[in-house]
Amino acid sequence: MSATGKARGADLARQIVVLSAVSFMLIAAVVGAGAFNSTAVQDQQGGALDTDGSYLAPAGPAFSIWSVIYAGLIAYAVWQALPRQRANPRQRALGWPIALTMALNGLWLVAARFGTLFLTVVVIVLLLAALGYAFRIAVITREPRGGVLDSVLIDGVTGLHLGWVTLATVANIAAWLTTVVPAEWEQGADAIGIAVLLVVAVVGLAIAWRSGWRVTPAIALAWGLSWLAVERFTGEPQSGPIGVVAIIVAAVVLLPPLTVSTLRLLRPGGD
Repeated sequence: MSATGKARGADLARQIVVLSAVSFMLIAAVVGAGAFNSTAVQDQQGGALDTDGSYLAPAGPAFSIWSVIYAGLIAYAVWQALPRQRANPRQRALGWPIALTMALNGLWLVAARFGTLFLTVVVIVLLLAALGYAFRIAVITREPRGGVLDSVLIDGVTGLHLGWVTLATVANIAAWLTTVVPAEWEQGADAIGIAVLLVVAVVGLAIAWRSGWRVTPAIALAWGLSWLAVERFTGEPQSGPIGVVAIIVAAVVLLPPLTVSTLRLLRPGGD
């Protein structure tokens, strides 16, 4: 087989793998939502993954962002499968990493349903690493005036996915630790929670800086932090200090990239 033929075969395989990965993710999501008489995610693992599972769990409405992320990933999978995208250099660079993030997304739901809470931590950490890698490639390969679909379905969706999973990883680890640490640790829950949120602020700003101040990761992260604050003010376990710091961190994470993005839009000739 010629080099051209091998390249075409590899491109077609990539497109099929992306479609397969998104299909697996969606099936896992449907089951995770409680369909087919299965247990919904928030009720699995003894309720540890519910909104009251730890001091760093966001309120229920925060999880509606998955609808946006899933819709974006579905749209990306369909778009990248078009014949004109088959040999696109950017698709070649990003198709496999994005497929990996979809597969790990679905695998987390499988782990939550059939595995242990610690296994969900392992999978979500791997998902976070894969998303960081995919988003970094997206930033590096982005071309000025690359098109709206390219920007939204690659940079936008991957950025939202990364931002949300950053906070979800924190909540997942906190849920696991809550089940294994001594009960006496709850006395220092406010201090520990605030310390973790400060680390989240650093991570959020680092993502923004390393990505050229892309705004979508910050939007998703600030969204989750805001609902975390709501849950700490109105839900259980309550913590006013954690709620206040979560709001501050949301602003710290969101305002710098939002300001840069706004200035870029106002600048003539900006991408």
